[in-house]
Amino acid sequence: MTRPRRQLPLLNSGTRHANRSNMTCRFRCGNACDHPAPNRSLNTYFGDLFASRRNVLRAGSVGAIAIGAGTAGLLATGNAAADPVSEPAGPAAPDPRHHSGKLTFEPVPPNTDDKVTVPSGYEHSVIIEWGTPIIEGAPEFDIDNQTAKAQRGQFGYNNDYLGVLPLGRGDHKALMVVNHEYTDEILMFREYPGGSEADPEQIKIAMAAHGLSVVEIRRDRETGQWRTIMDAKGRFSEYNRRIHLDTKFKFTGPATGDDLVKTKADPRGTTPIGTQNNCSGGLTPWGTVLSGEENFNQYFVGGDAAPDEAKPALKRYGFNLDVHHDEENRRFDRVQERFDLSKHPNEANRFGWIIEIDPHNPNSKPRKHTMLGRFKHEGANPIIAKNGKVVVYMGDDERFDYLYKFVSDEKYRKHDREHNLRLLERGTLYVAKLSFTSEDEIDGSGKLPSDGAFDGAGKWIKLAHNDESFVDGFTAAEVLVNTRLAADKVGATKMDRPEDVEPNRLTGKIYAALTNNSDRGKDGKPGADEANPRNKNKHGQIIEITENRGDNTSKEFNWTLPIVCGDPNDESTFFSGFDKSKVSPISCPDNVAFDSSGKNLWISTDGNALGSHDGLFAVPLTGEHKGWLRQFLSVPVGAETCGPFISEDNKTVFVSVQHPGEVDGATVDKPASVWPNGDYAKPAVVCAWRPDGKDVGR
Repeated sequence: MTRPRRQLPLLNSGTRHANRSNMTCRFRCGNACDHPAPNRSLNTYFGDLFASRRNVLRAGSVGAIAIGAGTAGLLATGNAAADPVSEPAGPAAPDPRHHSGKLTFEPVPPNTDDKVTVPSGYEHSVIIEWGTPIIEGAPEFDIDNQTAKAQRGQFGYNNDYLGVLPLGRGDHKALMVVNHEYTDEILMFREYPGGSEADPEQIKIAMAAHGLSVVEIRRDRETGQWRTIMDAKGRFSEYNRRIHLDTKFKFTGPATGDDLVKTKADPRGTTPIGTQNNCSGGLTPWGTVLSGEENFNQYFVGGDAAPDEAKPALKRYGFNLDVHHDEENRRFDRVQERFDLSKHPNEANRFGWIIEIDPHNPNSKPRKHTMLGRFKHEGANPIIAKNGKVVVYMGDDERFDYLYKFVSDEKYRKHDREHNLRLLERGTLYVAKLSFTSEDEIDGSGKLPSDGAFDGAGKWIKLAHNDESFVDGFTAAEVLVNTRLAADKVGATKMDRPEDVEPNRLTGKIYAALTNNSDRGKDGKPGADEANPRNKNKHGQIIEITENRGDNTSKEFNWTLPIVCGDPNDESTFFSGFDKSKVSPISCPDNVAFDSSGKNLWISTDGNALGSHDGLFAVPLTGEHKGWLRQFLSVPVGAETCGPFISEDNKTVFVSVQHPGEVDGATVDKPASVWPNGDYAKPAVVCAWRPDGKDVGR
């Protein structure tokens, strides 16, 4: 392809998210921290927001959308598609009888090494990296001869969430599903001028590198190492699949077919195209994968010329309304007009959802579930409540945004997959409102209240139940499409960037990573409260939610902060009262997971503000060592630790190493990191295990 003329310089922005580079802030979230937090409400209603709703909807449906080539020619077919598994396994329940959960590993010290570091006695290896072919017909990766067609059959860029589902009987075969959150074109191409000067093929390659990959993996029975597989004839697994920005989806739930999601290309409002900025996710009990669309706003242009009636909602979701063509933007509109809001404002409403894919059926159409609300989803994690209903917990990853949960109408039925696949289409969506026990003692310093805990109670406020809205002035569809505005109106509690929200399936308690919030307590911004106890919060905290009577469908809960992150020598940190001289420093918790004992919380970090690299940490939640947090793993220069995922047999830790080498000034030819192959940085998935076959953490 034609080489662009010049390298696009990075802008020097004023406010950085923790220890991220300018490059990461630009490509990851469109420099979100350099713009005012979208939640500027006083939790009051914008009275005229929907006054002219029908006019803007009609305006959003005019004009043609240029849709890309789709997935034809590279999708695998085979028996898996023709005869999908009737009841594939979901995640197994924690089993403390077989896995003690005792943590004895020697913690990895904070470091700045350009490698993955694991504790003594452990091995680790790369399972798959950007550009690895996974679909029949896809070529070997060649950084100098990339094409969009090739990338649609290769492992995508910047792997984030990963989930591992057992495949068949035994413990040596599995399907690994991986999100590809965003692209960094400066580190993907030897030259990338960006904006209006980028080669259209570069734009198409980047679009193809978004989405998800499904890859069959197998474990070596002798060594314990996981690898991607081919059959004896060198063919890829029939389950392997790429989902990207040209993949056809279908909407489910009450907003399906509403005027807010209709476009000229889809006048029925039922068939959105593509997924992007897929951050975290979760596994369902019926063996599918949920994935959250997060910073989708940064891919659109033309906000200045969007219809006036659409602008309040666009602004609340962080769309740029000040310029028409921001040259920092990837300019997807140059190859697909639908990304121009001046022509297709409703296209924005077709992103920001929880998607569900069935990795056991590679020909199945993925879905976007409108009943789970639209916002900047970090992910979604389900649990089966005591009464059999499915409850899904979610966070909106933005400064001063909210925690949500969904409760299904119907109950989970074991061995009835057809029924279970519809469980997320009908139910009730709630948002969290917290109350506090020691609010008069919170001064923004992080000082522990006199009762010895940051804690309180809370309520789940009902937003919508199927076609019924519980928010004055909103239809149910409006609640689901503009969920942030609905939650503003009912007075939800503004949190410090709620990211991954994970239920513990042993105890039913909920754990959410509140990553940080540099705006907390600034002039004109909300100050500290007991759940967000530090102003200008650089390091974040973990919140634990206990539903009333242990019932995950309850409308009331209690909460506490078991971990307030940072340097253990800092008085503002807290580790459940454990001796802080033994605790590893931790900053910016992002994703959380549990091992098979259900006793330990594993925490990955993003944007370490303490000067060392991001990592993976483990901490007991109960017993005499509760709060003894230790670092298990660290990642290379410029990278973020994503995942994590602990195998069901507790023998393997999986992590995604995202954006290695994403350091200001780095290029392919002048890399800041040479991990994993010694030439230039490539995102990759890593597994770590004990060669002696013992549980990880021991």
